[in-house]
Amino acid sequence: MLIRDVRPWGGQRSDVDVADGRIAAVRPHDPAAAPAPDTVEGRGRLLFPSFSDVHVHLDSTRVGLPFRPHTGAPGVWAMMLNDRENWRDAEIPLPERVAGTLERMIANGTTRVRSYAQVDVDCRLEKLDAVLAAKERFARHADVEVMAFPQAGILREPGTADVLEAALRSGATVVGGIDPCSLDKDPKGHLDVVFGLAEKYGVEVDIHLHEPGHLGVFSTDLVIERVRALDMRGKVTMSHAYGLGSVSESVSRRLIDTFAELDIAMATVAPSVDGQLSLVDLTTAGVRVGLGEDGQRDYWSPYGNCDLLDRTWQLAFTHGFRRDDLIETALAVATMGGASIMDHDVPRLAGVADHPGVAVGDRADLVLVDGETPTSAVMDRGKDRTVLHDGVVVADGLSVVNLAGPKWS
Repeated sequence: MLIRDVRPWGGQRSDVDVADGRIAAVRPHDPAAAPAPDTVEGRGRLLFPSFSDVHVHLDSTRVGLPFRPHTGAPGVWAMMLNDRENWRDAEIPLPERVAGTLERMIANGTTRVRSYAQVDVDCRLEKLDAVLAAKERFARHADVEVMAFPQAGILREPGTADVLEAALRSGATVVGGIDPCSLDKDPKGHLDVVFGLAEKYGVEVDIHLHEPGHLGVFSTDLVIERVRALDMRGKVTMSHAYGLGSVSESVSRRLIDTFAELDIAMATVAPSVDGQLSLVDLTTAGVRVGLGEDGQRDYWSPYGNCDLLDRTWQLAFTHGFRRDDLIETALAVATMGGASIMDHDVPRLAGVADHPGVAVGDRADLVLVDGETPTSAVMDRGKDRTVLHDGVVVADGLSVVNLAGPKWS
């Protein structure tokens, strides 16, 4: 395949050869050359690595359904109960909602996804099964990891740990934890279950942390202890964790250096809160950092539109970025930063000057976007997009290409 007349990371107009799912050559664009039969016309568009959404709750989506007023009360437990009371009553069945949301994400340029799937004594494996079915349906369009996630905690409802283990036997490849102190109020017991299952099934761990300040640091230090003791370097992600930078500069520096040393990743959803660890400091230190949309217009929040370029704008905005190099760092986090969490053969980002993913030898998971510069693409978020996964066009013009079976509608 030839991708003709594109500007990798906003550079010079180039022609890009793709072979065996990887970039085989990048050379200056030759306007006089006749297009080959299998050619993607870039028309001078920007070329980036495709997006990686490493924190999304496909199982709670209401994307594509009529808008409904938000009914959740503040707090994780109250919001979880609101979801539990409403998710079965949506206008169309859950498997269709999940598949439709994943399709829209792919159409907008996301080809790597780590999705949470809530498992508890209420829904049991019903939500997990819906996400696994969507993963299979779009297996040729995107790489999807599915996490067994105890949204309601593990210890406060008897039987949850058994359902969590059943989810790992059913195909989940990541085991989740959530707020070990504030939700279950037994951090040792909570983390013993999570890391015990991770050891038993050889899966990675993703800890959902909303706990503030010193409490969040305490829970994080317990996680760090287990990473060291179990030699789980490169197998743990801290999600949200937006209070870890609020205690002191020395604590922030210690956590960043420890995350880099133990290869503990971070996933952010670009919240508008104070006290976050510095994105620049994290990437400069070599911490794997990825971006996600979290819920998608669901029973937790009315936000989310399946477009990670839109969330990239939010990431840059909430961090106060104005310079082009910093905005491009947000774009790198949204693309190859997340890719490095899902595939540890992908190198960690190397600070604000790193613009990876479009060089010879890189996997041909790519997105073409209209725009003058990378910064303008983030600001304008144009809709003239073409998406490739493993060197195959999987979406064009915000419509997914039919590679295997009928398109969801």
